[in-house]
Amino acid sequence: MNDEPLRQVTQTAGAGSDSIGLLMMGKTAVSLLIVVAIILGCAWLLKRLGPNRRAGTQHLRVVASTPVGQRERVVIVEVDDRWLVLGVGGGQVTKLESMAPPPAPPAAPDSSPLTGSFASRLGQALKQNAVGSRDRGVRNPLGRRASQPGNVDSRDDDGADS
Repeated sequence: MNDEPLRQVTQTAGAGSDSIGLLMMGKTAVSLLIVVAIILGCAWLLKRLGPNRRAGTQHLRVVASTPVGQRERVVIVEVDDRWLVLGVGGGQVTKLESMAPPPAPPAAPDSSPLTGSFASRLGQALKQNAVGSRDRGVRNPLGRRASQPGNVDSRDDDGADS
């Protein structure tokens, strides 16, 4: 008996099953990539057209909101350079007050951006904090007055040496 044709048939069948397996894995991978692309596209679309991007809200902005009960809240809404204080709850909205918005706080003159390495930025922050606490007479956590940099104050609050 000649086993040669039988070997060829089994080799061809084996090669075919391997290629079918690879083909199925390829189809599965492509399908997975398509699903991931659809999810990312939907996320991008929601971010672009999400709840904060509704038409007609360019003149209306919620400034603050705080709950005052289980279903009631006080909301401050800005409408055309006017603040409305509204009571919201129980299926109704009640206008409580109308007022002008407070003036914008002035920018801090000493608010230069910190540059350099972390160590230099930390040193700048500590120096700025030390100057500010010395000017205000702030006490350190041990109950002593903030002293000049480099000075060590070993007296207690009543002025007696420890």
